[in-house]
Amino acid sequence: MRRPVLLSWSGGKDAAWTLHTLRQRDDVEVVALLTTVNREFDRIAMHGIRRDVLQAQANATGLPLIEAEIEPQCDNARYETAFAAALDRARQRWPALETIAFGDLFLEDVRSWREASCATLGWRIDTPLFGENTARLAREMIAGGLRAHLCCVDTQQLDATFSGRAFDDTLLAALPNDCDPCGENGEFHTLVVGGPMFERAIDVRPGEQVLRDERFYYTDFLLVDAP
Repeated sequence: MRRPVLLSWSGGKDAAWTLHTLRQRDDVEVVALLTTVNREFDRIAMHGIRRDVLQAQANATGLPLIEAEIEPQCDNARYETAFAAALDRARQRWPALETIAFGDLFLEDVRSWREASCATLGWRIDTPLFGENTARLAREMIAGGLRAHLCCVDTQQLDATFSGRAFDDTLLAALPNDCDPCGENGEFHTLVVGGPMFERAIDVRPGEQVLRDERFYYTDFLLVDAP
């Protein structure tokens, strides 16, 4: 029997490719996605992806979605409380669950924090992409059919004009040398709209672009059939 796994879902390429990678294994089965959502703005925290786009992603994966709701300007204690409650709901539905997977790539401090915080809740973590060469991984994602757009750019690390662009070979060639090809240092975040982890692609259109906190330049993406 395959071990059930919960997947932390950001809406971006690393989470999506983690799902694709886990589905290639014969020892685990991803049973659901878990996403942290900003209650006031109805968007995924950090990435700024709309809730209806998130639900469209979940539908495209064929997996149920569990949401951990947080307030704007949420401190770490309240985030951990919301995250723990979401894990509890997942385990109530799938009692054998004890592992949550993340799309971490090389930030050891982030991975260690996740490992410690999840351990206190009786969970272990799986990070199947950790340690991969990010330049090679970015090319592998694109060659493997992943389709995504940059939905947020940290303007202290990357020019705002990159926001909204497709994550493709042209973009990789245009990134400055000090920018990680997967944006692992927070240079950019992505919205995945297609790939081998989806049963069907998501049709979106770019909307408003806005600078927040005098630093993060977001491109809003809307479902094409949304009102």
